[in-house]
Amino acid sequence: MNTLRSRLAALTPERLRGIRRGIEKESLRAEPDGRLALTPHPARLGSPLAHPHITTDFSESQLELVTGVHASVAAALAELTEIHQVVYHELAALGSELLWVSSMPCGLPTDETIPIGVYGTSNVGRAKSVYRMGLGHRYGRRMQTISGIHYNWSLPGVDSDEYFALIRNFRRDAVVLLYLFGASPAVCSSFVDGREHALQPLGEHGMHLPHATSLRMGRLGYQSEAQSSLRVSYNSLQCYADSLEEALTQPYPPYEAIGIKNPGGDYNQLATTLLQIENEFYGTIRPKRVIHPGERPLHALRERGVEYVEVRLVDLDPFEPIGIHADTARFIDLFLLHCLLTDSPPDTPAEIEALKSNQNLTAARGREPGLLLQRAGQPVTLADWAADIVARLEPMAAAMDALDGRQDYAAALAAARAALAAPAALPSARVLRAVREQHADSFVGFVHERAVAARDHLRGLDYPAALKARFDALAAESVAQQKAIEASDRVPFETFRREYLSPERLGLDAPAVLANAASA
Repeated sequence: MNTLRSRLAALTPERLRGIRRGIEKESLRAEPDGRLALTPHPARLGSPLAHPHITTDFSESQLELVTGVHASVAAALAELTEIHQVVYHELAALGSELLWVSSMPCGLPTDETIPIGVYGTSNVGRAKSVYRMGLGHRYGRRMQTISGIHYNWSLPGVDSDEYFALIRNFRRDAVVLLYLFGASPAVCSSFVDGREHALQPLGEHGMHLPHATSLRMGRLGYQSEAQSSLRVSYNSLQCYADSLEEALTQPYPPYEAIGIKNPGGDYNQLATTLLQIENEFYGTIRPKRVIHPGERPLHALRERGVEYVEVRLVDLDPFEPIGIHADTARFIDLFLLHCLLTDSPPDTPAEIEALKSNQNLTAARGREPGLLLQRAGQPVTLADWAADIVARLEPMAAAMDALDGRQDYAAALAAARAALAAPAALPSARVLRAVREQHADSFVGFVHERAVAARDHLRGLDYPAALKARFDALAAESVAQQKAIEASDRVPFETFRREYLSPERLGLDAPAVLANAASA
């Protein structure tokens, strides 16, 4: 603890003020009856290929709202609120669709009728759709409809080795975040139709686990049995990059059986390797680097190092209109500082397996009284682990609050301590209690009610004409940009695909740019 305080003291106020964060938030579009909306991405929102703030994730029905980079949590959430306002007003002009406010999806149709994202006729746009087609073949489209929040974070002066040390510690302690902020203990039964599972019935059309925190991050969630064969080490950029390169270049027999194309000549997937592209690798946190147009993410990391980290385990909070509370974001700030400043020994294969077990236990049984996990090889209750981490964050909260004389970070810790003292106040417990007590055991009824409340709240906020005009202009610009990209293509798609996926483009000596290419 003294080492932690001394390292914190060495961080100047200027560096702490230099912390930057941005948010990416996914949400399904749903019909008023709780079924997935099968309509195309609303044209009034612009081109999902080129819009800087409103795009789609896996599905045409799955919006992804993206903020810029911000110097404060308040500013990031203010922009996320504005983007939501724009979306809700445009949806209202088109009909009665809602944004589904739970990470676990709404009522889903058969797997093959869930629409994948459409990005136009350019090589880049086709690659994005083919990649998603591949995800559907590999994991099923239902899994891809799970939604969440990604929290992007950086601190000036941190090098790649330090970011990887942060990542190792984050992975060790990530169960604390799942316990405190997991909000997906239940799901519509359509999600598990035809699948083996250990969920218990919840009403007529729901499933749950009584002590679950985040089904999204558990065995039924955003995980891959195929990727479980990967033993990715986070001990250095080289270890990480070499592990990913192998997964991106070595054929994987089950995916070779799927093939690049079907007998009719349509594309099934981008590649037959274990990972089609870097983004397919799942994880609770990723090292990231802003890439040049046409550059492979792995090449960018190898050439210029880690620029920021992407935290990927945050569930949508159905009690918050924009899916995340300011206290949650500030807690993540403190948690990441703690991960950065704490000693971080190398990971081992045995530890990686233990971390996976901890995550699955926390996702499925995190609120079970006395649940034991393995921390540094020793048994510990999850509640004690979380209390210890919260106590360790107090110096970070004081340092952050000293920057502006406010007590916002102290308030975030106080909220976490209150939840630890009364586990019934944890988001996952609140969800199940509301489903049972207020919605007659109907998970869909609960989420629908929260979706309507979010819509009404956000549409009730002041909606300046200048905000609408700015996003109207962004939508028009994105459509024009998509057309320009389509007009600039000079090679057939198959040539583009082969060149972009060439193993030579992953190394340090790879060409940085492929004409008309972009990350899928």
